[in-house]
Amino acid sequence: VQLQASGGGLVQTGGSLTLSCAASGVSLHDTAIGWFRQRPGMERDGIACVSDEDGTIVYGNYKWGRFTISRDIAKNMVSLQIDKLSPADTAIYFCASQGLYCNQYRQTYEHWGQGTLVTVSS
Repeated sequence: VQLQASGGGLVQTGGSLTLSCAASGVSLHDTAIGWFRQRPGMERDGIACVSDEDGTIVYGNYKWGRFTISRDIAKNMVSLQIDKLSPADTAIYFCASQGLYCNQYRQTYEHWGQGTLVTVSS
């Protein structure tokens, strides 16, 4: 299984960004794909996940409308759209895969992409 995250960059406050995670070696029908982020000096935090078993889930404080996860089965790709970006969203964003079921705990995810850096300017 290989995951390739892309789409990061420098964005102004208030803007939007869509990150992509291209999966190879596995079908999206056979695995859960989660998005995580790691802000400077902080732990890696689960944002959202998608799987056949669970549909789409957005976790905790990320629920309040700014984060949207989706997938394109034909392209074997999972996307994360982030709206109304603020400097607090500056982080490295990772996608990861595990089993069939979603959860927000990074320790359970087996395969990780390399991460894509999002920097939000004020």
